[in-house]
Formats: sequence, structure tokens, C-alpha cells
Amino acid sequence: MPPRPSTGGPCSGPAAGGKLAVAKRLAIAYFGGNIIAPFAIAIQRTDMQPLVAVATDVKQFENYTWHAAPQQYLEAAVSGAGVLPVLVPSFGERLDLDELLSSVDGVMMTGAKSNVHPSLYGGDASERNGPYDEARDSTTLPLIRKAIERGVPLLAICRGIQEMNVALGGTLGTEIQERPGSLDHRAPASDNQDERFAIHQTVSIRPGSCLAQVFGAGDIKVNSVHRQAVDRLGPKLEVEAVAEDGTVEAVSVRDSRAFAVGVQWHPEYWVKSDSASQKVFKAFGDAVRAHAAARLGARTAAE
Repeated sequence: MPPRPSTGGPCSGPAAGGKLAVAKRLAIAYFGGNIIAPFAIAIQRTDMQPLVAVATDVKQFENYTWHAAPQQYLEAAVSGAGVLPVLVPSFGERLDLDELLSSVDGVMMTGAKSNVHPSLYGGDASERNGPYDEARDSTTLPLIRKAIERGVPLLAICRGIQEMNVALGGTLGTEIQERPGSLDHRAPASDNQDERFAIHQTVSIRPGSCLAQVFGAGDIKVNSVHRQAVDRLGPKLEVEAVAEDGTVEAVSVRDSRAFAVGVQWHPEYWVKSDSASQKVFKAFGDAVRAHAAARLGARTAAE
């Protein structure tokens, strides 16, 4: 399949912003400048609910093996991004990822209790650095690489940003709260989820970065629920945001043809009440709808 053009917007390849500019670029790419009706309508629609592939964790309970995703991510996908999440079973190389990516307009990597297996980045595969979910690793890492290669919008959260970094050749730091000068990025000890996911940490958005187009340059407040983080950055990635101690909190793919962003915090938890969390999912949803419009345009042009 030939590569699709960038659909523009924050955190995608070089392009002017705005729906009209996006429509004009795609019209030129697909139709020689003649915007035909179905494609023009698709560009303007805001009620589209395109499909988004969502990573799953492999869990053992009730005498079954489950491939599942937490509700908070699925709810944020629907209410925050306006997309329809589709769970992808973690069957690794048994999945036809090209066929999957031909059928969806976005990919979302969720957070999880498990960590990326250290053997994938040369780390220490000890019990202390677990738990692990190698079935998920075998699915998410190649899916991330293929989504980026094909220009399918990607949002990677918590474990997702770590998968993204490892998939693109980076490494992870473990038990980062033990590093000299590091903040404790773990959740506070509490049985109350609102307390564990409370927004309290300052993150600085890099000026001129793609997320500066989403939030504006400067600081935002986020939550922090992790004990691992990006160590050596993958060569295709750019740092988008850092914590006060220098911990990488967000990345994007350099020269990506579509939105391709990872965040270490959890915007899904407060997507209904926190402005910064809402902006993450809105930007992702807008990119997914632009990708869906481009696919519709390509199909219409071929008919």
C-alpha cells in the first residue's frame, strides 16, 4: 500500500494547521485540487466515531485467560477523543497487523501494572523489576512500529510511552525514585483511586514542540503513577516534556506523518474534568478523524 500523506495538526509532519488547510492538502494529494463532495463532507464532520485499536493486558482470573483493558482508557477514548475503541488480543506474531491497520484510524497504548520485559532493551529481568506481560510486549512493540511506519495516529500512555521508546530502540530506567536527585513518581499509598491519581506534579512543555501546539509552552500539572521511565531515548523520538527532576514525561516521533505521542502521566483518569487531560484526547481524536477523512478520500478517488 502506498504511504498516505500527513494529515497535519499537532504532533504530525510539517504542515499548516486548521481543517481547511488539511482539506486542501489532502485534496491536492488525492484529487489534483478538486475537492469532491463525500471527501469535503468527511473533513467537516465532527460526529465521526472512527475505530481505534487498543492494546490489551493478559490476565488470569475466574479460571480463564483474559485479554483486557481498563475502563478508564476506553471511556476516555469514547468521551474524550470521540472514537470507538476496539480491543486487540495480545497474540503477537499470529496477528496480521497490516490488516488491522488497514481497518482502523488510530492506535492507543494503555497503561498497565506490568512492565516491558527488560530482555527487550538489555535490562535486568529480575523479579523486582516485574511483573511482566510478554504476550503484550510481543504485540504492542511491532504494532507501534507499524503504526508509525504507516502514518496511523498513535497515543501511548504510561506503559505505552515505555513500549514506544523500547520499540524505537531506547531503554528504560527502573525504580527511578532511587536515583540521586529524583522525585518519587509513584502513586501515594492509598486505597482511594482519586488520591492515587491526584494531579500534583509539574511538567514543563518544551517550547516549539508538538505538544506546545496542544497546551501552549510552559508548565502544566499532571498526575504521576510510575516507577520506571525513559532512560536512553530512542533515536527517532523527541522529548516533548520533562518533570522538575528531568524525568522524560512525554515524547513524539520525529518527522512523523501523523500524531504519534507518548505521555508518562495518566490523562485518561481526569479526562472529564481536567483541561490538560481533555486536550490530549481531543488532539488524538482530531488526528484520528483526519486520518479517517484521508482514507475516505482515497477510497472515493479510486472508485
